[in-house]
Amino acid sequence: MAPTIATLISSAEDGDHSAADALFATLYAELHRLAKSQLARNGAGATIGTTTLLHEAYLDIAGREAVFPDRARFMGYAAKVMRGLIIDYARSRQALKRGGAFEITTLVTEPGAAVPDDQELARIGAAVDELATIDPPLAEIVDLKFFSGFSLAEIGAMRGVSERTVQRQWEKARIFLHRAMQRSLPA
Repeated sequence: MAPTIATLISSAEDGDHSAADALFATLYAELHRLAKSQLARNGAGATIGTTTLLHEAYLDIAGREAVFPDRARFMGYAAKVMRGLIIDYARSRQALKRGGAFEITTLVTEPGAAVPDDQELARIGAAVDELATIDPPLAEIVDLKFFSGFSLAEIGAMRGVSERTVQRQWEKARIFLHRAMQRSLPA
């Protein structure tokens, strides 16, 4: 009988590295979907692939002594790591002195969906980081909803709260982010 996610989380929390690896393998398909969603929503012109992003996130997660008491926190942490990797990638692209204006275009998965450019993505990342210092659970909702593409119902199920509660928290986070982004606009 295969161990449950809760058992794997508990074992990984107790320092069992093989359990942490098994947990990652168990959640690989969902994490792959998360990485694909991250890139579709936020990887404007990114030359980094889904699998590369997923593996970079794994290396980052495996290299830290993070504690994941439940699936929701693990997925939230993974979403945050992937967001950080994409934003770091966007920032490094902005820093290129030669060829920085050259962009490889990609097809957007949803017609008419606006994909933020590198500068806007960096501003959004800074605003989410600011929100995380003030209200970490709201920042996690932003990571799960905006950056990872989870629905409000899925986030509610992960957190054990109603969809309406998550919707109210999402609106609160959006208001904060809107104001923070307005403050960060150049004059």
